[in-house]
Amino acid sequence: MEFSADRRRVLGLMATAGAVAAASAVLPGPAWAKARPVGLEECLALAPRDMAERSAPVARAWKHLRATAATIKNPGLRARVMAVLDDPAPTLLARLDSQARSEVFQELTAKGWLKDREDGPDTFLPPARDARRAPQPFLSAPGSGYQSHHSYPGGLVTHTAANVRISLSILEAYAEVSGFAPDRDTVLAAQLLHDLHKPWVFQWDASGESRAEKTLAGTGEHHVLGVAESIARGLPAEVVVAQACAHTHPGAEKDEAQVVGWLSAAAILAGTDPARAGLLAPDGKTLPLPRRVEGFVVHLGDHDFVFSVPAAKWTIAALRGVAEKQYGLGGADLAGAKFNALRNYAFSQLTAEALYREYSLAGAEGLARAVARVVRPA
Repeated sequence: MEFSADRRRVLGLMATAGAVAAASAVLPGPAWAKARPVGLEECLALAPRDMAERSAPVARAWKHLRATAATIKNPGLRARVMAVLDDPAPTLLARLDSQARSEVFQELTAKGWLKDREDGPDTFLPPARDARRAPQPFLSAPGSGYQSHHSYPGGLVTHTAANVRISLSILEAYAEVSGFAPDRDTVLAAQLLHDLHKPWVFQWDASGESRAEKTLAGTGEHHVLGVAESIARGLPAEVVVAQACAHTHPGAEKDEAQVVGWLSAAAILAGTDPARAGLLAPDGKTLPLPRRVEGFVVHLGDHDFVFSVPAAKWTIAALRGVAEKQYGLGGADLAGAKFNALRNYAFSQLTAEALYREYSLAGAEGLARAVARVVRPA
């Protein structure tokens, strides 16, 4: 009987996957402009959002994210996830007036979670004008720091879409191979939101680079801030815990201690007792016991970086040669706004990952030909 029940769940999972595919084909999105070759000067005039909105890969990924989010069965959870995709505002700042911010800063400092940082209460968080509105849309944010994975306008969308597709495949694999289905709503919500505060952390500057990320509780600040935001927005505890597991899994004592630290730091920012909120076991030393499967799935799903980090670094290095030879850039231009505009536009239209494949197959000449498809040579 148990096997029959699980088989029904497998069939339900497969049916839902089909619904995602169908929804992706018809879901309306922004009015995406068809990619066309532009000159370098036009690249310089384009804002990050303009670049993202011209990108066919970003358009496909954005449709997939919204279509997948729409299949979350719990209506309250679905609404909260959609709200973040619509506007990843740092609402957790609403409670952090001057006094509360100072108290949070002192508590995080006392626990060693702001170690090796020269910050004060007014500067330990990324800048934000308004807790009700994100500094930039989810759509235009990069997927990581400027020399790392998916570091281009729209990179957060393509990175998250890859993770979501990987996670869906893991769910299907466990269902078909092991005969059980982890909670799909929990996995999808956690994976869709796992990098929700990269639009806040990686804000674009006038040079075309993104803000340098700081550390918080031993990891990139976006992770703890995103977990804190999910707490502040009332996401279920099981989703928040699974989201916190994106950067490591609780399968070993040392690794679990890191996740406990991130949840604890996030709870301080959100003004919540993590054990009472169901984020930690009553003693505060482990995740709630027994540990749930969904956190492991989210962690496994967040592994596109294994390829995309070195791909970005190697492609950026090779692109400097292309910029010099094919676009006449040299000296300060190779470290400034002109090169950044070239790489941001080429990466956003073609993806850094696809460009690296061209480079890996055909060397610098293949990379130059691919870039010329979207940016006219000088």
